[in-house]
Amino acid sequence: MSRELPSLEAIRIEKARRLTNQRETTDLNSSRKRCRSLAGFVREAWPVLLPDVAYVHGWHIDMLCDHLEAITRGHFLAQQLDNRLLINEPPGTMKSLLVVVFYPAWEWGPCGMRHLQTIATSFRDDACARDSRRFRTLVRSEWFQSRWPTPLVIENEGHIENVVGGFRKAIPFGSLMGARADRLLIDDPHPIDVVESEADRERAIMRFRESATLRLNNPKASAIIVIMQRLHQRDISGIIDELRLAYVHVMLPMRFEPERACVTPFGKDRRTRDGELLFPERFPLAVVERDERAMTAYAIAGQHQQRPTPRGGLIFKRSWFALRGAAPGDCRRVRGWDLAASEKEKAAFTAGVRLAYDVKARHYYVEDVVRERVSNPEGLIRRVAELDGTDVEVDIPQDPGGAGKILGRSLAAALAGFKVRVSTEPGDKMQRALPVAAQAEVGNMSVIQGAWNSAFFDELETFPSGYKDQVDALSRAFAHFIGAQQGNVNVSPILATTPISHFGDYPTNGGNPAVSNYG
Repeated sequence: MSRELPSLEAIRIEKARRLTNQRETTDLNSSRKRCRSLAGFVREAWPVLLPDVAYVHGWHIDMLCDHLEAITRGHFLAQQLDNRLLINEPPGTMKSLLVVVFYPAWEWGPCGMRHLQTIATSFRDDACARDSRRFRTLVRSEWFQSRWPTPLVIENEGHIENVVGGFRKAIPFGSLMGARADRLLIDDPHPIDVVESEADRERAIMRFRESATLRLNNPKASAIIVIMQRLHQRDISGIIDELRLAYVHVMLPMRFEPERACVTPFGKDRRTRDGELLFPERFPLAVVERDERAMTAYAIAGQHQQRPTPRGGLIFKRSWFALRGAAPGDCRRVRGWDLAASEKEKAAFTAGVRLAYDVKARHYYVEDVVRERVSNPEGLIRRVAELDGTDVEVDIPQDPGGAGKILGRSLAAALAGFKVRVSTEPGDKMQRALPVAAQAEVGNMSVIQGAWNSAFFDELETFPSGYKDQVDALSRAFAHFIGAQQGNVNVSPILATTPISHFGDYPTNGGNPAVSNYG
């Protein structure tokens, strides 16, 4: 029995089918190869998520991908680094989409690590939900499943889980308790509208310090990745820096600043020219300038430049202060204090600034600064006064109320033999600092070179967004001299053996303060 031969048309159709299958197989294999790198995966997967939006690439995306890949491929641990990564970048530069959507999908797919469990968190519930939906759309798509088959068993808005137990959970930052994962992705943990609130900021810091490190499956190998724009000197990024936590830090400002060029073991800022833009393909100069015209200097400094103070300072600028070797010997001198009573790691400091005033030249010299966290400032103030000598007056703030007066008398008694003034503070810290800034701006204030200079200038430039202790002590010392010039403070020579203290308020009406002598 003879077999019927296929028709020419059937042969043509079969050849076309096989050719199509071959082409599709070739295309799939080529696509898989391009997706071996995270940057390649982003290019390939982009149309799945945003089919109507053209993908715009920038070199900084490659740099971020290199760091994320280094975590996945074990390069952090191989270099004896913790799997900790901090990324500071301006808004709109794709850091969130890359880290909390594409990156965990890439680890599940091209990396074959379907078992990985990820927690993605943000202060914004809507951001958590949005990025969770994007991840779900990507991993359940025909494009993804045809390349890396990954059956899903849970597909809720905030919880996507695959058949081997890998998951991605979206948990608001304020609810970061209980769950554990291999990857903790923290995206913008501070709400921009309340970051100036110390209470809200401290709550976020507490959650980070007391919850984040406990949310890991493997304390050694699991990873924490923090991505955020800078909003405050003491935001979570600032705390990571202040505590010297072992994070690799990728810091990429909108406008390049050579003195702050980012260099890590896995890459560096490729820009070379001061002011060179980060992502001109998406944010050209005209767009950046347009946006910055509507922003405050503080917002530009934090959100664009990733340092929550303008270059050169908010109220004070470093360039206003000339560095000198010493002040003239015939200056009058006072040590102004700002008090705090706590030795806790994140507490305020007790600070004392010695200010010299050259009466003839009408010039001020910041001669010395001491700054410590102490439970009781009395011992520190007495020790410093003995080092300064009895020719240096001492000016101490007094809290209003009975307890403040008792502390003031106690401090004055401890300084028997020194010229002491104790008074309450007028106005707020900003009001007290502005007259000092005015004198510095016109060149009437210098700083004597010392080991304390760096911390002093750092605080000046960040005031009032960071610590304020040294600035407030400087303001008190300056106000002491202004009061003396107006006849409001007794600064006449007094025998070193005669203890004297002045208690009262700085006058706000040009009159003399109420003065009582004890001793």
